[in-house]
Amino acid sequence: MVDTFDRRKFLPPLLLRLLFLLIFTLPLLQCKAFGKDPEGVHLETIQKSTHYDRSREQFVNRRPDVLEKMRENQNFFSLLLRFLFGGDKHQKPSVKLPEVKPDFAEFLKPDRNIKFIWFGHSTFLVNLEGTILFFDPVFSESAAPFGFMVKRFQDAVVKLEELPKIDYIIISHDHYDHLDMETITFFKSKNTHFITPLGVTSHIKEWGVTQDRLHELDWWERFDLGKIQIICTPAQHFSGRRGMNGNKTLWSSWTVLGQKERFYFSGDSGYDIHFKQIGDAYGPFDVTFLENGQYNPMWQAVHSLPEQTAQAHLDLRGKRLVPVHWGMFDLSLHSWYEPAVNIEKEAKKHNIDLLTPKFGQLVKLKEPNFFERWWKEYIEKD
Repeated sequence: MVDTFDRRKFLPPLLLRLLFLLIFTLPLLQCKAFGKDPEGVHLETIQKSTHYDRSREQFVNRRPDVLEKMRENQNFFSLLLRFLFGGDKHQKPSVKLPEVKPDFAEFLKPDRNIKFIWFGHSTFLVNLEGTILFFDPVFSESAAPFGFMVKRFQDAVVKLEELPKIDYIIISHDHYDHLDMETITFFKSKNTHFITPLGVTSHIKEWGVTQDRLHELDWWERFDLGKIQIICTPAQHFSGRRGMNGNKTLWSSWTVLGQKERFYFSGDSGYDIHFKQIGDAYGPFDVTFLENGQYNPMWQAVHSLPEQTAQAHLDLRGKRLVPVHWGMFDLSLHSWYEPAVNIEKEAKKHNIDLLTPKFGQLVKLKEPNFFERWWKEYIEKD
């Protein structure tokens, strides 16, 4: 095969991009968005967790070497080249994707239904028996320390000021596309409380939220809200906001038990036995919110592929599946719509009730809902 790769055309832009990245690396060292890793008494407390490896000075997964094995056959420079110059040419939509202005008055009405609104990626709002829970809210313009990096496809469907009163914000882990400084800072003057895995409250406290509103849990620990129970459940992932020397805070999924209904949120996770363990312990679930997007076979240890997302739903004994972690940010090499296309195929194969709301659409779980496969209209042909 003839090598048609012209290095004379390729190297100059590559060097420019790498130089650009290097120029912006130094300011990051003092970036407030990095937050603050646990230290002092806080660090001593979380080090008592059975999921903290003192020899490594970091949290580990059920299989402690799963991250090392994932990285064994990966060449960082080659992967960087793929991110800078490779990937699908439809990684970002060319037009604004459909959205619905949320009806918060209807959302807040007392109801025995689980009601929820998805805002794209892993941000969704839930009304469970009158308690308002907000998961991984990201409303800033990007999922990165600076606004020019990892920009969102379009503005959030509402402004933070338009949101109803939030009782609890629940965070799955401290990556930028799940823990957003700008959004957290907005809530520091509110009465909203925060629930996180071990260590993550250190960032939130650094951004001005008082300690009395911060609650963190280890895997399998439970937080009692009276009629509602929130359990911090396992995930297979990693953490960190500085790009190196990470895993100083824990990552998790979340199980939420109401008096009559219950749901599950995966956070970010590769496929492992924890889905079945959680399903056996707390299933069946009325609805599962499962990661389905920003995946690649190279890093499936930490991000499930669509067929694994479907299997996780079955393991959890879920009744309805809402795919999240797609539709708003480009963090992988696939097209923006591929996750939706693939999970629809898996849902048909396994007879899964797949819910695919538009951004901002109010969903009442027990009422008849019409869900367009809306992305099909926006798929770009080559």
